[in-house]
Amino acid sequence: MAKRDYYEVLGVSRDASQEEVKKAFRNLARQYHPDANPNKEEAEAKFKEIAEAYEVLSDPEKRANYDRFGHSAFDGQGFTNFEDIFSRFGGFRHDFGGLGDIFDMFFGGGSPRQRRGPERGADIRADLEISFKEAAFGVEKEVKIPRVENCGTCNGSGAAPGSKPQPCVVCAGAGQIQFTQNTLLGRVIQTRPCERCRGSGKIIEKPCATCHGTGQVRRTRRIHVKIPAGVDNGTRLRVSGEGEAGPYGGPTGDLYVYISVHPHRIFTREGNDIICEIPLSFAQAALGDEIEVPTLEGTAKIRIPEGTQHGTVFQLRNQGIHSLNGYGRGDQHVIVKVVTPTKLTEQQKQLLRELARLSGESPSGVEKGFFGKMRDAFTG
Repeated sequence: MAKRDYYEVLGVSRDASQEEVKKAFRNLARQYHPDANPNKEEAEAKFKEIAEAYEVLSDPEKRANYDRFGHSAFDGQGFTNFEDIFSRFGGFRHDFGGLGDIFDMFFGGGSPRQRRGPERGADIRADLEISFKEAAFGVEKEVKIPRVENCGTCNGSGAAPGSKPQPCVVCAGAGQIQFTQNTLLGRVIQTRPCERCRGSGKIIEKPCATCHGTGQVRRTRRIHVKIPAGVDNGTRLRVSGEGEAGPYGGPTGDLYVYISVHPHRIFTREGNDIICEIPLSFAQAALGDEIEVPTLEGTAKIRIPEGTQHGTVFQLRNQGIHSLNGYGRGDQHVIVKVVTPTKLTEQQKQLLRELARLSGESPSGVEKGFFGKMRDAFTG
């Protein structure tokens, strides 16, 4: 298969500076680290192509020849394997600055990696819907969650009862193997995770029949969660230690419960205050009255004074939502909505006309009076 253009391989233009070429190579080398890619063979081939392109474009003389003659200027000079790549790059490895870390990862330089130890388990999310009143006063709910747990048969060891994991004979329980290689830099000690035990340092000769040697099983559990008073939509509650079990005997993760509150048919919420609207008849608003209004805990009486206007707000102190931090409680605000009657008997209409006449606000004269004033204002 024909080779790709080196500039295309590194993703740079033909007039790219040496710094741009170096930066592109660094990014691609990290991206195609074979140990970080599930298809290791494909990643190794890609890295080989990247390294070959960088060797040419990072050298001014080779780059000039490549610009003139293309790949034919270097026939027979390609890489054959990773050792070949390292051999060519090893002599000027320190010129790469941050690339030293990359080659450490690829070829095992630097500090040897340790055997895999206990790891913290994953956190779990659960979504929970509650009512408006439950959010106001708090409640205890049960949530059902699937999660990974340590196997009860083998207590998380992965070995069948009566047996236990044994140290790996290949790596002697270290979880990694080391070997040396001669390079232009001298003898280099390389390390790799042990393929026999997959880096754990242990071999399970008799796997547990329940978990098949993994040490963990998947279960669905019912967890009781205490919802404090004052939660609202989007509140996140942390339940410590109720997440998934940690691999290799690690600590358990946490459960995070996200709250969703159903809207109420009467009340709305603003912070820790609640709001409701109460209808009043024209007579109640004009003459005054004492009415009962709903609250979160039952009903309360409100005295409506004479002449109450539409939109007047009455306050019931400490009848709102409890503060989530446990200090104080909001208020309830009652908004008066004066209802205009839509169906009147003839007698009712006559009484309203009489009221309007006595008030000097005849229905037939209000509109005329308003437009008359407007006409007078414009005509002088």
